[in-house]
Amino acid sequence: MKIPRLVIAGTASGVGKTTTFVALAAALRARGLVVAAFKCGPDYLDPTYHARATGAVSHNLDGWMMGRAAVTATFARATRGADIALIEGVMGLYDGASPDGEEGSAAEIAKWLAAPVVAVVDASGIARTLAAVGVGLRAFDPAVELAGLFANRVGSRGHLDLLKRACLPHVPVVGGLPRDEPHAFAERHLGLYSADADLVPDALVHTWGATFAEWNDVDAFLALARGAPPIELPEDAQSDAASAVPSPSPRCRIGLARDAAFHFYYDDNLARLRALGAELVPFSPVADAALPDIDGVYLGGGYPEVHAARLAANASMRASLRSFAERGGPIYAECGGLMYLADAVRTLDGTTHAMVGLVPGVAIMHDKLQALGYVEVETQRRTILGGAGLRMRGHQFRYSTLDGATADAYSVRKRRGGGTSLEGYGSGAVLGSYVHVHWASNPLVAEGLVGACVRFREQRR
Repeated sequence: MKIPRLVIAGTASGVGKTTTFVALAAALRARGLVVAAFKCGPDYLDPTYHARATGAVSHNLDGWMMGRAAVTATFARATRGADIALIEGVMGLYDGASPDGEEGSAAEIAKWLAAPVVAVVDASGIARTLAAVGVGLRAFDPAVELAGLFANRVGSRGHLDLLKRACLPHVPVVGGLPRDEPHAFAERHLGLYSADADLVPDALVHTWGATFAEWNDVDAFLALARGAPPIELPEDAQSDAASAVPSPSPRCRIGLARDAAFHFYYDDNLARLRALGAELVPFSPVADAALPDIDGVYLGGGYPEVHAARLAANASMRASLRSFAERGGPIYAECGGLMYLADAVRTLDGTTHAMVGLVPGVAIMHDKLQALGYVEVETQRRTILGGAGLRMRGHQFRYSTLDGATADAYSVRKRRGGGTSLEGYGSGAVLGSYVHVHWASNPLVAEGLVGACVRFREQRR
């Protein structure tokens, strides 16, 4: 396959990769181009900004959780009909799952996709030293095609010209953006806020697109992207389940929690459910009075602590979920979804809000991070995902702990440090965990969940 593409990487987190991505995507879209968006790594928030800029879903590409076949298959599926693909990196260009390897890094994805890399640098307070940064990035791994540097937060056009002169014999500065605090994206404890229309209105996205076009040669970026060579897809990527066409006659209906409180999902996971014959039915635990007519429930992550009062006030939805579970309905929950299934959520101000009560225990919010990083999971008993011994990979990023709950479904091993602990909560057809699992790591997970929903559907008839 051949599609113009660029990786927007960086020297570190916080240098402005997402802002640069949004600005470039908006500038390209203003020209009428269809932009396919991707995010390296496990992040759920940056893709919401991509979606605001491109008008389409952004897809995660994670080398450690997904593997090469699933990464390339997802890329091939999501670029159909697009004019150009933009891939935002994770942390710094060479940062990944370990300090001594490229697994899980933007560099790994760039090599798998044969994509030129533009490295974003926070250029405030830097001059000729930027040339040394560029030389180091290029020399560190010559197999990565570093097309150039992007100077973010420059002080003036004169500053940008100075940087271009300093770097010209070495690694070119292909563009830049000025510091613009009034239009900066807001942040909170999990990083950026989700980019809903109230927080990130179209006018703000258009402003960044116009600024990019004013400060940069958009045609030059198109030329860089168009210089990417054709990609040879591995045979196993061509047959990846996530690339399959959804079944025209659904085998089951899975309720997908989708509102301000719950919206963290890997699109690849949802594609796998659809390919296996599941119809995904959105519902709102915050606003809807009861579950729709469904055969299973998928509660993703999000911000239940922010919306705890409204979730607690919606007693009819909580009762509907309990009734569904009592009838044997499969319920699968991750992170924020697990918190919602608990007896209660205690917010930072000390207030305790009643939740669904299907997982005994109280989810307690803390002001410091409680878990962060990649993990490997192995089921310890039969669950709605399948039998014991099922292995999968995922990621944790949370500020809460679950007090008083008994964990027995998962054994979780940290990618860094190797420490192992018990995780996975619930009984019967209820399963909740703090781990955000990427099902490309084991397609049997999606098959198991759909199978459980199909069996429940059949027993109701």
